[in-house]
Amino acid sequence: MRKELDRAIELRKEGKQKESNEILLKLVKELPDDPFINYQCAWSFDVLGEESKAVPFYENAIRLGLSGKELEGALLGLGSTYRTLGDYEKSKNVFLKGMDLFPNNKAILVFYSMTLYNLKEHNSSMELLLKCLIDTTSDKEILSYKKAINFYSDKLDDIWS
Repeated sequence: MRKELDRAIELRKEGKQKESNEILLKLVKELPDDPFINYQCAWSFDVLGEESKAVPFYENAIRLGLSGKELEGALLGLGSTYRTLGDYEKSKNVFLKGMDLFPNNKAILVFYSMTLYNLKEHNSSMELLLKCLIDTTSDKEILSYKKAINFYSDKLDDIWS
């Protein structure tokens, strides 16, 4: 079983997503309660562009007790997948859980800001993105305005007279 799982992951890395997915589907049927295999299967559907098929595998992986980096990836994947399917409230809830469990994950913040945009929460979305930008950039020009960008990040609609 471990050999097949490793092979499926390697095939995905080689760009052979369909073959990888077929192996992972077989493994999920053999071991339906394995959170890691469910996560890998969800991921395999995502890379195939079959997001709606990924959802139940992400949900199972999380419900079955996925942990660590894999849980972090599954929450990001599920939240992003819900967003692409137009289920913005579910996406928001998954990202809130992800940010609570993994507060230093900037990728979750960026994907969450996209969901906020879809929910018409434009100010919150921009504030998150701007703060994420100044926290992660190495661009000298942006960093020279870090204090100002941070100050204005939650005042985008304010007019100064």
